[in-house]
Amino acid sequence: MKKKSVLFLCTGNSARSQMAEALLRSKAGDQFDVFSAGTQPEDIDARAIEAIQKFGVDASELVSKGVQSFDGKDFDYVITLCDKANTECRSFPGAGKQLAWDFPDPKTRKGNHPFSSTLTELNNRLSMFLLVENKVSATAKIEAPTEALQFTDEGQVDVDPIAFYKCLTDDIRLKTLMLTHYHGELCVCELMQALDEDSQPKVSRNLALLKKANILSDRKHGQWVFYRINPSLALCSQVGDCANH
Repeated sequence: MKKKSVLFLCTGNSARSQMAEALLRSKAGDQFDVFSAGTQPEDIDARAIEAIQKFGVDASELVSKGVQSFDGKDFDYVITLCDKANTECRSFPGAGKQLAWDFPDPKTRKGNHPFSSTLTELNNRLSMFLLVENKVSATAKIEAPTEALQFTDEGQVDVDPIAFYKCLTDDIRLKTLMLTHYHGELCVCELMQALDEDSQPKVSRNLALLKKANILSDRKHGQWVFYRINPSLALCSQVGDCANH
């Protein structure tokens, strides 16, 4: 299967786009050829390299580059990581799909461990990107708002991407979907530990919402209830186009 290509763009190619390049190559290098560049390239920030390495990801091949070095090259995805790069490269020549993700610059971000925080947020977004791109390898049904569903001639269900993402506006629900995607099945106690949440009713309420939307299904084994991604769920091809919202 031919690899798809992804180009991450930000202004300096010194932190965010380097992090995204390293993360996606580590997570799905067998599926994607991954590159990054800057509209006004600078040296890679040593703190970005440190955060990447602490995350357990290889940073040895990262090099700062200008966007001009990719003139004439086609990409399946061009993903901008800041508003400035999005404005300067709004219609990137040769981009199959262009997504605009806006992440705070860790060099000016306040709070503890700004580079690690940005890296974690990028990792979460990339996990969702891969989930959408791979279409959860199933066949489609999401009970979101009824008016958002359309049946195709084959009897499958096409889903409005906006309706799908409205189900994931809470951090607990979004992380639960990613965790069940990674691990297959998890019980409430395992999810509480992974989410670092002390309130079982809070986690259970969010699980109930995902189950009601048919995004998750459950099964009972003894006194335990295990949750997994609904095996009948699939995402329509347009979902990937909305990954930037």
